[in-house]
Amino acid sequence: MKTRTESMLELDGAQGEGGGQILRSALSLAMLQSRPLRLVNIRAGRKKPGLMRQHLACVKAAASVSSATVDGAEIGSTALEFRPAAIRPGHFEFKIGSAGSTMLVLQTVLPALLQANGESRVVLEGGTHNQMAPSSDFIGAAFLPQLARMGAEVAMTVERHGFFPAGGGRVEVRIAPRTLRPLELLERGESRGIDATAVLRSLPHHIAQRELDTAAQRLTLTNRRQLDLPAGPGPANALVLTAAFEHVTEVVVGLGEHGVSAEIVAKTAADELRAYLAHGAPVGEHLADQLLLPLVLAGGGSFVTGRPSLHLETNAAVIHAFDAARVDIRPDGSDPQRRYRVTVAV
Repeated sequence: MKTRTESMLELDGAQGEGGGQILRSALSLAMLQSRPLRLVNIRAGRKKPGLMRQHLACVKAAASVSSATVDGAEIGSTALEFRPAAIRPGHFEFKIGSAGSTMLVLQTVLPALLQANGESRVVLEGGTHNQMAPSSDFIGAAFLPQLARMGAEVAMTVERHGFFPAGGGRVEVRIAPRTLRPLELLERGESRGIDATAVLRSLPHHIAQRELDTAAQRLTLTNRRQLDLPAGPGPANALVLTAAFEHVTEVVVGLGEHGVSAEIVAKTAADELRAYLAHGAPVGEHLADQLLLPLVLAGGGSFVTGRPSLHLETNAAVIHAFDAARVDIRPDGSDPQRRYRVTVAV
């Protein structure tokens, strides 16, 4: 990918989705290009603007991986200057605090560590299942297999699950840098079935059974099961729906909440998966924005997805701002109302 170090790039955090995605993608690209970054109006589109604990953890993790100097790295800060040096491999431990998302921190540092000059081991402590963040189930079953198709060697082990609000999760990720090759993901391929797993910790078993029953009413399930987690910090519940195909896997997770019935949790998750199944494209909404940076590292590629999300468009805009690649998003000829072709050219 293109590298430039001579000038600081300034980005407006209010653009696009106006949230943490801009921060994480910008940090990743700044590390990859060894380019100084100034980000202003951080999370201006959120009810509580500025860096929260979760985002500060991403900044500190990026600084550790790239030996960066940072100004503005504090809770509530709406402006940040990040000056990375060389990416270094090694053993890293990142404690996000409470239930902050381990997967969002991994998302921030993984592109850089894929380009390091040696293997790395990353241990993350915090949440593995969070609202508004990819779950460890999604990263493990949907995202990492696509990286493997591109030639990456990334192994993730969830040693302990962590849920809001207590957290307490622990994840180990081992990364062996390899030269990535372009990915073409244009069709799902043959269906291999839909599985439903109801995850429980310190809660009555009838919750899992009600979730599984509701999912079975709305989806044709191949397998259904209940997973009881060992005792941990606080009760927890999730319904994990996995639709596997020949070339891709989609994962949808519904998280149990106090005051929300098991039926509503399952119905919401099942309806999200049904929407994915209906548009016919291989790449789901969340996998789409996850794939952009790996495709930049690989020198290009393309995939077909459903209607582009604001996260996808924002990620593409950040990549354009760094002059890292051209990202073209346009209706796909096979079904231009519901399918879109995303092409990355470096």
